[in-house]
Amino acid sequence: MVNSVSNEELIESIVQKVLEQLQAGGNQGSTSAGSDTPALKVGNMKIEEIGPAQRGKKSDEVVIGLAPAFGLYQTETIIGIPHNEVLREILAGIEEEGISYRFIRVLNTSDVAFVAHTAAKLSGSGVGIGIQSKGTTVIHQKDLEPLNNLELFSQAPLIDKKTFRAIGKNAARYAKGESPDPVAVVNDQMARPKYQAKAAILHIKETEHVDRSAKPVELKVTFE
Repeated sequence: MVNSVSNEELIESIVQKVLEQLQAGGNQGSTSAGSDTPALKVGNMKIEEIGPAQRGKKSDEVVIGLAPAFGLYQTETIIGIPHNEVLREILAGIEEEGISYRFIRVLNTSDVAFVAHTAAKLSGSGVGIGIQSKGTTVIHQKDLEPLNNLELFSQAPLIDKKTFRAIGKNAARYAKGESPDPVAVVNDQMARPKYQAKAAILHIKETEHVDRSAKPVELKVTFE
């Protein structure tokens, strides 16, 4: 009973903190908790839509699919890693393997599995990465079912910059037809209860920007 009460108090405390962050985000416009106004830049990164996403013809590419709010209405992961740093690490891993990349935004879902599967289907190599704003990430392959995947990183609070870099590297290796060892993931049983409320709210905020009828769009991502 004591543990039950403690858990309830913990969740209540987290919810209160998240609600305070949401209120602050409405004024500041740059927060993991979300904003009603799209960010023009995230740090040194600018994201521009350049048209409908096309199926790739290059067999040596990885397509990176961003969730609807990524880099726009949310600008950092659940543990505060800025989205520009997330993408720089992923790209560094891909570039280390000599593979090219493209970016798309998936607008018709906030489910990271389907974001990643869409990216994989549009990739010339058949391999894609999907990233939610809170940091949850999937490496996918076009021939797999949407809820199956190559690698799933479901505990966003445990994904640091080193892990994002390793994700990019492994995705590139899959694109080359290799079978790399899965990226090592830390397992922390306390991460789920600690971040459960915030994760739920961030997902709700992401889903607010879903347009079920919208097609994926090609993105130009630049770093100054």
